[in-house]
Amino acid sequence: MSPHPLDLATTLEPLGEGRFRGRTHPAYWNMAGPFGGATAALMMQAVLAHPERRGRPVAQTVNFCAAVAKGEFEITVELVRDGRSTQHWNAVMRQGEVVVTTASFVTGAERDTWAHAPKSPPKVPPAAEVAPIPTAGRMPWFDRYEFRVMSGRTVFDLDPPGELAPADTLVWMRDLPERPLDYVALSALADTFLVRILLVRGHMAPVATVSLTTYFLANEATLAAQGSRPLLGLADARAFRHGFADQSAELWGDDGVLLAVSHQVTWFKE
Repeated sequence: MSPHPLDLATTLEPLGEGRFRGRTHPAYWNMAGPFGGATAALMMQAVLAHPERRGRPVAQTVNFCAAVAKGEFEITVELVRDGRSTQHWNAVMRQGEVVVTTASFVTGAERDTWAHAPKSPPKVPPAAEVAPIPTAGRMPWFDRYEFRVMSGRTVFDLDPPGELAPADTLVWMRDLPERPLDYVALSALADTFLVRILLVRGHMAPVATVSLTTYFLANEATLAAQGSRPLLGLADARAFRHGFADQSAELWGDDGVLLAVSHQVTWFKE
């Protein structure tokens, strides 16, 4: 079998001393550079590949400083604090002398502790009962995912509505081709939700994610149990003002286990 596009896009060459070299991949191209989730996945991959890393990812914050240009880049990873329970990491992606992305991570040792889940996933039909939306003819990265939307606008129905539409989306989603879930894929999936202002206003406009934080609530065994089955995604926003807006998302396994939550701040021009 040929490698999955995500694995090709997140291939890194170790250069020693926490340095890695990679190259952008056309399968995850967006309007002005790689899809942000692919960049987040690359930063995740670099930390996971560091020989001093212990434990699993707990938190990831990615700051998109500039558009990543087509071609090679270098990621440097630094362990800034090594504690008994957690490790704290910084990562920087550069193209030449230009910093295009920065990120911070927390990894944590797996422990058997008290657990409680006060929130339940939304009640939705099974993924097999919801038709996937067509993605052909859009940006290449759309073809790397399957979306089965149950509520909210999509990128295919952005005609001006005459009035503002809701900001929430409820969708079944997974990698295409199918790929077993891991932290690299989950990091990317957390950024697959369209920037909310496009859905609310109903038309395309200059927008960008400025900073994205994802908290990983599932361990490796939970991700392995999910496999390649669709995840349930829920995204929403609270306020749009002064050129910036918030955006939050939840990613649930199809067995009702909350796998990750994310929060981001987005920029809009008008």
